[in-house]
Amino acid sequence: DALPIWTFGVTEADCYGAIDVDTGKSILFVPKLPESYAVWMGKIQPPKYFKEKYGVDEVHYTVELSSVLELMKPSVLLTLRGLNTDSGSICKEASFEGISKFQVNNTLLHPEIVECRVIKTDLELEVLRYSNRISSEAHKEVMKAIRVGMKEYELESLFLHYCYKFGGMRHSSYTCICGSGDNSSVLHYGHAGAPNDKTIQNGDLCLFDMGGEYYCYGSDITCTFPANGKFTPDQKAIYEAVLHSSRAVMKAVKPGVAWPDMHRLADRVHLEELTKFGLLKGNVDDMVKVHLGAVFMPHGLGHLLGIDVHDVGGYPEGVERSKEPGLKSLRIGRVLAEGMVLTIEPGIYFIDHVLDQALADPAQSCFINNEVLQRFRGFGGVRIEDDIAVTANGMELLTCVPRTVEEIEAFMADGQSSTKSADPFPCKKP
Repeated sequence: DALPIWTFGVTEADCYGAIDVDTGKSILFVPKLPESYAVWMGKIQPPKYFKEKYGVDEVHYTVELSSVLELMKPSVLLTLRGLNTDSGSICKEASFEGISKFQVNNTLLHPEIVECRVIKTDLELEVLRYSNRISSEAHKEVMKAIRVGMKEYELESLFLHYCYKFGGMRHSSYTCICGSGDNSSVLHYGHAGAPNDKTIQNGDLCLFDMGGEYYCYGSDITCTFPANGKFTPDQKAIYEAVLHSSRAVMKAVKPGVAWPDMHRLADRVHLEELTKFGLLKGNVDDMVKVHLGAVFMPHGLGHLLGIDVHDVGGYPEGVERSKEPGLKSLRIGRVLAEGMVLTIEPGIYFIDHVLDQALADPAQSCFINNEVLQRFRGFGGVRIEDDIAVTANGMELLTCVPRTVEEIEAFMADGQSSTKSADPFPCKKP
């Protein structure tokens, strides 16, 4: 659980932390380690080491936890227990020998800390900018290195190597999704049953969703590009439809905007673009009424980002998740506020199972030009995912990668040539 790490920053196992709400005094309790630890794991550090390392006021051993708290005479112990509305898991509540001596409240603290985590501090923003900068550079390395005939996992390996070597990122925020060809329509491709092991073919569209993690703070970036460096007309049309959607949302983001409305905006732009392209026909307002947008984007538009890649707080108490197609998968159901960090990740996918269901439904099939749709069977999908911070008047874009068709083709052509030139998309150092 990331809550203790967020509160104290402690990476060692089996520690407890306490904060006196009235005074702000912080106390860390560390385990008293056996002598064998020094043989297998390294030097056994004294309490003063942890006091200096983590900047807490006091450090004691965990065996002293009950006695130390008894001396403080607290009126109540607030322990952490609550639902993560994103994962559905319940965080593990602190328990120790002697806790029965105290009056315990395990419901008050969790929602308060969750709300604190929703709004990022200036220092948290600096770390998130860093994780995005390194991950953006790693994505660009992948775009330069890709060649037809490679395995998807070769590019995954390159991304992870770059993040670790140049950014000190030992871990990724999640299992890398490196889908080429039809695999790019599999939303969570890259799992154990499909471990990024396809050979990349000429003409494939590649959807690479990867993010490095720095001191537990994540990044979540998706780039979609042609394996051979040149978009086909159909690939360009779908890619630009998603890009228009992404930029429309970015233009609208500001404090006070309801995130479900941003999902609806992305859906509408997709439907408008697919109608211009000839894949859909009819009135867009009528398409919206039958939830046609969810046929092409079955996932939510984005999620909060922080010390968890799907950060807590998406649905505060009293806010219910929608049951509508598409919106039921939305991970944020709240109004945006300055200091939030989240992803914007619209996508258009051609998933046979979902398309067949739509074609079997007269309310939806009447809008689909099946003759044009046949060209996109096996096409895969396009997702464009950026990380942003909500500012007082709009947003700050944290991700820095080529995004337009022209930028991507020029960047990949430069990467595949033997002549080195200046990077046209340098990421600013935070």
